[in-house]
Amino acid sequence: MGCGLDKPETRRLFFGLEIPDSVKRRLVAIQQPVAGARWQRPDQLHLTLVFLGSVARQRLPDVCDAARNLPVGQFDLTVCGLGCFGRPDSPKNLWAGVQPADKLAELHEVLNQSLCMPGFEQEKRPFCPHITLARFKRQRGSVAELLESQERQPIGTFSVGGIALFESTQGAHGSVYQIIERFPLAGNPERLCR
Repeated sequence: MGCGLDKPETRRLFFGLEIPDSVKRRLVAIQQPVAGARWQRPDQLHLTLVFLGSVARQRLPDVCDAARNLPVGQFDLTVCGLGCFGRPDSPKNLWAGVQPADKLAELHEVLNQSLCMPGFEQEKRPFCPHITLARFKRQRGSVAELLESQERQPIGTFSVGGIALFESTQGAHGSVYQIIERFPLAGNPERLCR
């Protein structure tokens, strides 16, 4: 892989964390029939750290350089509990929570600072780390019972040894995410970049 410049003029990009298959399986097992829910497929499950939006092809090397050698060490992340954006009786998104949020906030902030360069706007919304499980259409069913049944329920723990630069493209059945490059965190003995 690499920051390949052989793609369209602009690419819709974000930095995020990959979710291991073992955790993805447990997240998919939570799915239930809820009116209006468009459940994420396993290949769509990830945790967004920094959303970049449309990035010009010639800026890809700058984006990749910003993610190299981040001064944040590896850490373990636990996926636990569910939440939603919007009211439980009319949600916009259903998501799985993650802990420790402070380690993710540190990683988000360090990456944001590294991306502080002309042409990249910092996102205005506060960082709220989560894994989106479902998005809802206009006719939204309640997720209150689902939230209650999964309250603080541990779903899985995994080691975060690096971050990935993802490209998002619209497909016939929702967004398709492709990893452009992986970047190891400080102290990670494995070489994640290819």
